Amino acid sequence: MTIDRLDTGVPHPARRYNYWLGGKDNFAADRESGDLLAKSYPAARVAARANRAFLQRAVGFLAGEAGVRQFLDIGTGLPTADNTHQVAQRIAPESRIVYVDNDPMVMVHARALLTSTPEGETRYLEKDLRDPAGILASLEILDLSRPVGLILVAVAHFLPDHDQAVSIVRTLVDALPSGSYLTMTMATTDFLTPELKANWDESLRTGRSDVHPRTRSQFEEYFTGLDLVTPGVTAISEWRPDPAATEHPTPVEASLFGAVARKP
Repeated sequence: MTIDRLDTGVPHPARRYNYWLGGKDNFAADRESGDLLAKSYPAARVAARANRAFLQRAVGFLAGEAGVRQFLDIGTGLPTADNTHQVAQRIAPESRIVYVDNDPMVMVHARALLTSTPEGETRYLEKDLRDPAGILASLEILDLSRPVGLILVAVAHFLPDHDQAVSIVRTLVDALPSGSYLTMTMATTDFLTPELKANWDESLRTGRSDVHPRTRSQFEEYFTGLDLVTPGVTAISEWRPDPAATEHPTPVEASLFGAVARKP
């Protein structure tokens, strides 16, 4: 794979997220898109950091308390501090991780920076969430007879059709064995003031935003038939918060739902 197909004039969610996190792996189109969204939703950068912190806490739970040793992280984004494999392999060095993203720039950086422990393994797939069958057919290093931690953090809300998104997630979960876990976060306007919600709706209507928020009841549909891990569906900042963290955003600031659930 080469980076020749990279279109730097079109914003990409992974690079925009990198910009919000203070990274340098982004282009003018990504920064412009990020700034436009931040005008409608001023806490966008706080939410990006809170989402990353949720991912780290959830992976810590999966690798630690839940004993998961295999992870499928779809919508990886550009590498930053404490990625999925780093958190998991710090707890269990033998952990295996497959990262999936559809941006060639993400893949170039991932292959260069997301290196495994000698005991474990990491792989990188350039695939799209909208092709779950293609993803499932490419998981050579994962043993699908053993539990897998499926991670869909801040990615399914880029699919505008809610029913399609639910169907895709169910296809992935159905392919995993009992004892696997689904970890998800998803944008919501449930916590926002009427003014902020109106701003978000206007951003979607005018094409400035590609993030399609879901209500609590819609988010809960992704976990039908699964056993939610305590505390269940919450604002991401309220899911097993770290008291030692330097930042404790409110649900309004980090307007994403988050949850982890086990497949019985």
